[in-house]
Amino acid sequence: MAGVCLPLFSRSVPALRPDGNLFVVVKAFASGVILGTGYMHVLPDSFNDLTSPCLPRTPWAKFPFTAFVAMLAAVFTLMMDSLMLTFHSRGKDNKASATVAHHNGHDNSPPQEHCHGHGVHLLDMSVARPEGAVDKADEDVEAGKKQLQRNRVIVQVLEMGIVVHSVVIGVGMGASQNVCTIRPLVAALCFHQVFEGMGLGGCILQAEYGARMKSVLVFFFSTTTPFGVALGLALTEVYSDSSPTALVVVGLLNAASAGLLHYMALVDLLAADFMGPKLQGSVRLQLVSFLAVLLGAGGMSVMAKWA
Repeated sequence: MAGVCLPLFSRSVPALRPDGNLFVVVKAFASGVILGTGYMHVLPDSFNDLTSPCLPRTPWAKFPFTAFVAMLAAVFTLMMDSLMLTFHSRGKDNKASATVAHHNGHDNSPPQEHCHGHGVHLLDMSVARPEGAVDKADEDVEAGKKQLQRNRVIVQVLEMGIVVHSVVIGVGMGASQNVCTIRPLVAALCFHQVFEGMGLGGCILQAEYGARMKSVLVFFFSTTTPFGVALGLALTEVYSDSSPTALVVVGLLNAASAGLLHYMALVDLLAADFMGPKLQGSVRLQLVSFLAVLLGAGGMSVMAKWA
């Protein structure tokens, strides 16, 4: 909760505002953490689960199911990302068309003329503008709306991927009875959940949601891992992380989560920022952000040694 809420209160700190350089660097670090989580924690866990000797050799040892499911999850995320953006855009366009039609009184007739003395004046003064002229202000507003829609789609997809992953790791930790496993896992979870939350919180801030929607997103992010831990504790007597059913279900969920996290980290977070005008306009800020990404991913890579 601390991680996801921190960016939401950053407007009160001038250096951490979304248009500030420090915010961009911190978000790059958090994106590196999300990328490292997918590659160094979730994907290897899925490989270990789906290639376990506890599973029958056919079909699990005959085909790389982890890589296959991760690939499908990345493509599915792209498809969902694209379709959600299309539906958002169509909804906005339909509202805009309805508003224009309402103001025009559904009248498609050409502009009326009114004679005054020896001159002719057009009642619809908009036709007096040169053909093909572009209103720069309207163009900027439209671009801003599209970017806002894009930011909201990113938040929704990223939240879904993080929620699935958080429940899975929570169940694994709650059901574990090995103290040597639990202690480093708690440290790794605290580290990566805080900075994963900061990455999500930065996206929520840029999506400009209202207080109610922000609260819902923060609630689900903050409670899914504790819910998974509680579920794992409740299932301790019947849940075995070496049973074939548990290995298959957790392995497939981890593979899907890894593909989603990879896509979101690389495409929606890192590529969107590094190819955007702010970072493209400053080589120094790019290099600092690259370093932040490497530090975030490197931190999660070091944590993989213990958890």
